Amino acid sequence: MESRGLWPEEDSAWVRDAMAPLPRHCFAPDVVWEWDGWTWVAVDRECEPGRWAALVYPEPQDSTVTQVTDGLPTSSLSCTQVVADMLDSLMLEPGQSVVELGTGSGWNAALLAHRAGPGGRVVSVETDAGLARSAAERLAAAGARVEVRTGDGTAGVGGPGPVDRLVATYAVETVPGAWIEQVQPGGRLVFPWGRLGHYALTVAEDGKTATGWLQGLATFMGDRHANGAATSPAPAPGGEAAVDDGAMFEDLTGGHLLFALRVSHPSIIVSVEGSGARARVRLQEETSGRSALVERTDDELVTISGEGQELWAALRAGYQLWREHRKPEQWDFGMTVSPAGQTVWVHAPGSGPYAG
Repeated sequence: MESRGLWPEEDSAWVRDAMAPLPRHCFAPDVVWEWDGWTWVAVDRECEPGRWAALVYPEPQDSTVTQVTDGLPTSSLSCTQVVADMLDSLMLEPGQSVVELGTGSGWNAALLAHRAGPGGRVVSVETDAGLARSAAERLAAAGARVEVRTGDGTAGVGGPGPVDRLVATYAVETVPGAWIEQVQPGGRLVFPWGRLGHYALTVAEDGKTATGWLQGLATFMGDRHANGAATSPAPAPGGEAAVDDGAMFEDLTGGHLLFALRVSHPSIIVSVEGSGARARVRLQEETSGRSALVERTDDELVTISGEGQELWAALRAGYQLWREHRKPEQWDFGMTVSPAGQTVWVHAPGSGPYAG
């Protein structure tokens, strides 16, 4: 984190200070999971301590899978960079109250409690009873003052009343109105949206509307009520085509277009692997599971293989929309949530929906 300049700046220097006495390994289970290219493999701390430690302390942008259910990851220690970014975005102050949705291992809750201090209050909700129990034990062992509850946080949390801050650790497509009503006017809520980035919204005086900006890109596990975690399977046979889309491919691997396509074409999962000349783009349609692999052949041509070749053609419309908006960066996107619905906009709240 230090060598790459990834720690939050001075206003949130507390994040780094909190992680020192509350290291990741204190909140990691004895068994974590590693993807071997075909399936998730359990790695036991006692049997393979070195391998276990390497998974618990990966690169700053990598997470640690801590639970696998029916072959899919269902809980993780989020990557250090994203945890730091989201805590920075939350702007939590000492003495404030905060609700966390998705306790997981308890690490993030411990960091919140460190910042809130003895005058603050942290309530964390976890839908998985086993995870909630384990997290409560780790938090108690670390001396963190956190009230852990078992339940579904989608409808908000009873008891604390309007709080100063709310943070979710799992991605949602539609922000529940109950989350906004849980936070007092002027308060702040931070949450992953669409498994690709996280937003920070400020609650308006009416207590029912919130507006704010995208804060960063990362991949998140989804709400347990949603479909299973997205996967990136090898594309099924379906032939190969070469198209003159080198410029689109280059823009897509740059990052800003990636988020714009998430807004305009939410049903197509787009993932970028590698960078530069070796970059590859995988496409998967959530509804049908059809997939395609897109690779660059030269400066102008890309090849598309798999049964989902038309997915790339569909994304061209999103690319054109992005160009019409003068290629906005990911930071130019914002969101407003109100009783009337949810709108993702670009440049300014009054600009209307970006797509659709």
